[in-house]
Amino acid sequence: MGEAEWLEADGSGGFASGPVRGARTRRYHALLLTATMPPGGRVVLVNGFEAWVDHTAGTNALTTQRYLPDTIFPDGETCFAAFVRDPWPAWQYALPGGTVIGCEIFVAPASCETVLRWRRLRGAGECRLRVRLLLSGRDYHALHHENAAFQFDAARRGGNVSWRPYDGLPAIGVLSNGTYRQDAVWYRDFLYAAERDRGLDDSEDLASPGEFAFDLEGSEAALVLRAGDGLAGSAVAYAKMLAQAEHARRAAAPSALARAAAAYRVVRGEGQTIIAGYPWFTDWGRDTFIALRGLVLGLGDLAGAEAILVAWSGTVSEGMLPNRFPDRGAPTEYNAVDASLWYIVAVHEFLDGCAAAGQSVAPRVEKALQSACESILCGYMAGTRFGIGADTDGLLRAGEAGVQLTWMDARIGDHVVTPRIGKPVEIQALWINALRIGGLRWSTRWRFAAARAQVAFVERFPAPGGGLFDVVDAEHRPGAVEACVRPNQIFAVGGLPFAILEGAEAHKIVDLVEARLLTPLGLRTLAPDDPAYVGRYRGGPAERDAAYHQGTAWPWLMGAFVEAWFFVRERSAAAREEATRRFLPPLMAHLEEAGLGHVSEVANGDFPHSPGGCPFQAWSLGELIRLRRMLGLPV
Repeated sequence: MGEAEWLEADGSGGFASGPVRGARTRRYHALLLTATMPPGGRVVLVNGFEAWVDHTAGTNALTTQRYLPDTIFPDGETCFAAFVRDPWPAWQYALPGGTVIGCEIFVAPASCETVLRWRRLRGAGECRLRVRLLLSGRDYHALHHENAAFQFDAARRGGNVSWRPYDGLPAIGVLSNGTYRQDAVWYRDFLYAAERDRGLDDSEDLASPGEFAFDLEGSEAALVLRAGDGLAGSAVAYAKMLAQAEHARRAAAPSALARAAAAYRVVRGEGQTIIAGYPWFTDWGRDTFIALRGLVLGLGDLAGAEAILVAWSGTVSEGMLPNRFPDRGAPTEYNAVDASLWYIVAVHEFLDGCAAAGQSVAPRVEKALQSACESILCGYMAGTRFGIGADTDGLLRAGEAGVQLTWMDARIGDHVVTPRIGKPVEIQALWINALRIGGLRWSTRWRFAAARAQVAFVERFPAPGGGLFDVVDAEHRPGAVEACVRPNQIFAVGGLPFAILEGAEAHKIVDLVEARLLTPLGLRTLAPDDPAYVGRYRGGPAERDAAYHQGTAWPWLMGAFVEAWFFVRERSAAAREEATRRFLPPLMAHLEEAGLGHVSEVANGDFPHSPGGCPFQAWSLGELIRLRRMLGLPV
């Protein structure tokens, strides 16, 4: 499975993750990564482990570590035999002499505990497992290095061992059925190849306070890891109870896509929200409302959608919803023009879903949603932060120097790569949709504004030769346009409740996007013949940010594209069959190649369109689910 990675989310923003094979490659690969202020304040407590088996034919490692400069030791790959991802990650290792060892890892969201279990599947005679946990106690974006402040002392109570490496961080509790021997050791210079490839700091030191030993000849081995002091009792029995409950929870999901979707649903305070992606994103407004349409509404979960939308309704400020909640300390960021408009779209589709299901909406919920949506419409109409406001032509202007407001939000220092100041095309499609929704649901006063903006759009955005300008009144200069071919124009035809253009004009847009921007894993962000095109997303932060929206392909855009493609073909049966045959297989195959069961954030614009960025991306998976529903396929 090469570069494939697994993910086990805890429902609070924490998670466990790692490579299917080989050594850990990211600073985010961990066994116990917990959110101290859910879903933020994430810290890594247990990074990984060393595991060795002493058996009748010798001693073999089950784990692999990579150290500077590029040294593998030990190499558990020599014994790797098989891996399965369902119902959770599980490995088999074939040792010399016929012994086969099984190992499995899962996270139980009900308790945010990570469970590791080993058992001998085949073989006879002596079989002893030795495990060393590798600890840090650091922010999940940081790296850890040997220092005198690390506290190795263990507190023991029955089968429980706990440590508190640093004051101010949660303790690390371990319930096990093994024998623990204190033996403090620093493991120095782990190398993380993915961090090296991303041009970032790539090495760290981890502490191991001691060793657990288990007899696999007559029993299985169990370790239950948790943030906080550990539990008392039988580790094997407790792990079995957690496994049974977790197996039942996962089996209740209607599909593998539904199980994957659940990973992004997390708590924030008393409410719920959606993590934008693992391993390095928290909950972002724009991503939450785009992803919600597939991850929650697409699976028929009206109650879940209500909880998320109501939770966000109380965060409106000056007509805007937050774009991002920082992990800790910094103020909430309101730097997105589109997040609030996507919220109105999500509310509309939630209310439509309730009506279709014959489900009433509680008055307090309806009031909260209406109040938030009308506050957004009023705020945008009157004008708010960053030059956002309705212009005299009825369209929505936005932007000021040094601020990135649309989803094309890459920034290198003070340089905004794609500023798109003025009237970006997808923002107008969202604005007109939001106004139409307001006019249909809450007040007729929004209908005139929607009609006026629609007329201006039709007059001002079509470009000579077909397609749409990406921005009009660019840099707030009347009549100036950005004519580069970008995917944002597709939202005038698909991806939103109401198409802005129909007929021949819409068909030209879809044909242009298909010819210039379509890849198997998404739409390129810039046409390859543009001088600014960058076909590969790689290198250090500056190189990657320069490519992020200058040619890199984005899977989440496939939902809007296929919807538009289907729309201009009048949603015929033949078009449905062709769309299913052409556009879905690469996305479904991708579920097995990067973040297992999930869809990546981006892919290279150039062939072979290798995936990159965040391997577990909420809106990418959400739009795949929405696309399947649109084509009448099971999800």
